Amino acid sequence: MPSKRYRLPQVAFFQGFEAAARNLSFTKAADELFLTQSAVSRQIKALEDHLGLALFERRPRSFFPDRCRAGALPCHYRGA
Repeated sequence: MPSKRYRLPQVAFFQGFEAAARNLSFTKAADELFLTQSAVSRQIKALEDHLGLALFERRPRSFFPDRCRAGALPCHYRGA
C-alpha cells in the first residue's frame, strides 16, 4: 500500500506561533526565543502561508489569535 507523504511546516514555525500566542506579542516571543521580532513575524507568516489561513487577527500595533481558530489553542491561551 503506498504511503501518503505530507509536507509539514518546520517546527520553528510552531514555536514562534506558540510563543506569540501565549505572550500576545511578537517582541516578547522574540525575546523568549532569542530571535528578532522580524524573524518571529516571518515564521508566523510562513506558517500561515503553509496552512492557507490567518492565525492572528492583526490590528495597528497589536494582534490577537483569530477567534475562528482559537479552538486550536489550549484553554489557558484563550483566557479560559
